[in-house]
Amino acid sequence: MVSGSIDVAVTGDMVLDEPDAGYWLSGIAPALHSADLAIAHLEVPHTASGDELAGDVPAPGAPPENLAALAQAGVGMVSLAGNHISDCGAQGIADTIAGLDAAGVLYTGAGPDLAAARRPAIAYVKQRRIALLSYNCVGPENGWASASGAGCGYLPMGTGDGSPVTPQKDIASILPTAFEILRDDIAAARTQADVVIIAMHKGLVHRPAQLAPYERPLAQAAIDHGADAVIGHHAHIVKGIEFYRDRPIFHGLGNGCVVTSALSPDQDHPARAQWAQRRKALFGFEPDPEYRLAPFHPEAVNAFIGRLTLAQDGSVTAGLIPVHVEAPGRPVLADASRGREIAAYVERITRQAGLPAITVEEDYTVRAAS
Repeated sequence: MVSGSIDVAVTGDMVLDEPDAGYWLSGIAPALHSADLAIAHLEVPHTASGDELAGDVPAPGAPPENLAALAQAGVGMVSLAGNHISDCGAQGIADTIAGLDAAGVLYTGAGPDLAAARRPAIAYVKQRRIALLSYNCVGPENGWASASGAGCGYLPMGTGDGSPVTPQKDIASILPTAFEILRDDIAAARTQADVVIIAMHKGLVHRPAQLAPYERPLAQAAIDHGADAVIGHHAHIVKGIEFYRDRPIFHGLGNGCVVTSALSPDQDHPARAQWAQRRKALFGFEPDPEYRLAPFHPEAVNAFIGRLTLAQDGSVTAGLIPVHVEAPGRPVLADASRGREIAAYVERITRQAGLPAITVEEDYTVRAAS
């Protein structure tokens, strides 16, 4: 017998570079603990390795001990496929996986080879099995796993000029193989699980509301092939919410908890310092200097934890838990007044993105507008 509905909390990018990770997570930990399962995206490797992978602005390895704080805050499962998980090479991935195993956190999306990276994580909750699959859609391609090489899982995309996919390239097309991967992996996961959630590292960073042309068709394809929900991250700002075939798509969960000095222009690493300066010209905003550990778009203070309620009859209800990001970068559960502001913000950016209108109800359930 299945025992009641299941409440899944889904949150965005986690970058825990700073000491005392438990403090930085403590503002959202109550919401993560209250869920039957909490899922996050682990953005960077947790390793002492100093290796650097060429191809993107490399993130430094985060302290390995911070993975224990992630578990203590209530996170039970993470997606790993993203543009930074391979930044410290194969050793960084191996160290991260070893740390997650030690902390008791399930993971998917990266590994010593492609087969491992595409293997779903499966959680057993209230006598049901919940599978998570994780894919990088934005490159860099040299961080993708191969048949015999470490890296992350991915969905092949095409650039306008045929050059390799990197996070700053304009993605012009979804390659047919991407749909085949979704079809095959979701079908395989369905043989092992009752619910399948797809995590996609996708979209346009630091741009309020705007979705790239490939995002909706790719997420909808996952639903067409049998996924129960799609959760997106990478943009470092929340994006709109869509319902497709009565299944929710969170196009961008924004930052779960990002506290790092690696994004500051005042640092010794030349590539990271240069990127911090270049970011201003590329995206047209000046970060608030008070947010020294999270120097993102000013609208990124409007954050949320997504909710998926999995009913016994197979239906899925979406909701959100409003989160305010306080300086210098700590996320905290929003009070009632701030929560309604964030709900209105999500309704607005959903419309601005050209998505069907949604309504965020008083209890923060999200529904398609009638």
